[in-house]
Amino acid sequence: QAHLAREYGIEAFCYYHYWFAGRRILERPFNEVLASGEPDFPFCLCWANETWTGVWHGAPGRILIEQTYPGVDDHRRHFETLLQAFRDPRYLTVDGKPLFLIYRPRHVPELRRVTDLWRELAAQAGLNGLFLVGERNWDTWSPDRYGLDAVVNSRLPDRRPQWTPWTDPVAKITRKYLDWMQTPTVHRYEDIVDDLLVDEPPSPTSFPCVIPSWDNTPRSGARGLVLQGATPEAFRRHFRRALDQVGTLPSARRLVFVKAWNEWAEGNHLEPDQRFGRQFLDVVRNEVIRK
Repeated sequence: QAHLAREYGIEAFCYYHYWFAGRRILERPFNEVLASGEPDFPFCLCWANETWTGVWHGAPGRILIEQTYPGVDDHRRHFETLLQAFRDPRYLTVDGKPLFLIYRPRHVPELRRVTDLWRELAAQAGLNGLFLVGERNWDTWSPDRYGLDAVVNSRLPDRRPQWTPWTDPVAKITRKYLDWMQTPTVHRYEDIVDDLLVDEPPSPTSFPCVIPSWDNTPRSGARGLVLQGATPEAFRRHFRRALDQVGTLPSARRLVFVKAWNEWAEGNHLEPDQRFGRQFLDVVRNEVIRK
């Protein structure tokens, strides 16, 4: 995978990292990356700090694993767990500082105190600091308000009912609502792709995230979201615009994230598939070369 990524212009992998008040899950693949030194390919980590529920299967009250934040001692232990990765020579840095993402930054209570603590611990460990990035969706907020250095703008359309006019009789509206509850929300990729990037001036504290495709119905069934008709050429327009957004920034800040490399359960991948082969990867390589 690393060889393929490098061949097509991908410069680093971002691995999801799970920490549930000291409980680790799905940690083995990355632990093997650290222990083996392979692949010799840059990487960073993203803390996927979200409670696992049955929400996508119609059971939001079913808690599989709850994301909690017990306090300072837990944040300290969390940092100590991350330190080995931060010290790895392959770890991606910005201005010499290890880049660490937080998936739901505003879910962390008193986040600024946490980031201050982590930066203090980083200095004590001999690091040059930390470059802390939060994922931001459709809302707008400033990263420095929460003690962060930057944001990644990752946007997907909401799952909304497609209502017909409200002059329908109540019985018909009710029926349409029930029908909506049993079918995925489908958007044409061509229609929505321009909304997947934030329309803002280039900023060294705001990075775009591109989405080559999306269909999470294998995981979520009728409650899923589908971006239908994603093609390499439509993705090219999307990716080119993201590159343009960062093109004037200092080289260390020209970061574009791709969601994702291999999220097959959400129909969201750059890896080759049977339909398009390596065409999405060709777009990445050709557009990076063009820039």
